[in-house]
Parts: sequence; structure tokens; C-alpha cells
Amino acid sequence: MLASQHNAWIHASATIAVVLVGFYFGFTRDEWSFIIVAIVAVWVAEAMNTSLELLADVTSPEFHPLVEKAKDVAAGAVLISSIGAAIIGLIVIIPYLF
Repeated sequence: MLASQHNAWIHASATIAVVLVGFYFGFTRDEWSFIIVAIVAVWVAEAMNTSLELLADVTSPEFHPLVEKAKDVAAGAVLISSIGAAIIGLIVIIPYLF
């Protein structure tokens, strides 16, 4: 997935950044739990999106409007999980900044 998906590199960079921030601020066990769940949710969504796109490309190499819609929905799931993860990150990190 990292070899073929540009967005996976973005997720990897964000994961590394959040983990480093967590070690810097000394997140509590509960905070790490929320952060880990958020990170895993994004990676699972990205993996499912990638697998759906690859499978769709094999089963329907020519353009098909329903395949395009399925890919858009899968990409939307990644976006939703990423937004949720960002919100969790902000809820955990902002108090450390003040």
C-alpha cells in the first residue's frame, strides 16, 4: 500500500508526527488509547479503499459509472475516518499547548 498509494505516505507522516508529539507531551494511557484507535481507523479505511480500488480495476478495466461511484464512496470513508482522527488528535493535543 505504501508503494502504490500517495495518500498512504500522508497517513504514515501523520502517524509518525502524532506518535512523536505523544512521546514529547507524555500522553496518558487513555490518551494513547484514543490516538491508537484513531490511527488504526484511518489505516484500516485506507487499506479497504486500496483493496476496493484494485479489485474494481481488475473486474472492470474499462470505465464504468458504478465503479467510479464505489471508488468515490470508499475514498469518502477514508476522508471521514481522517477527519475523525484529526478531531481526536486535537482534543488530546490542544490541552497540552495551553
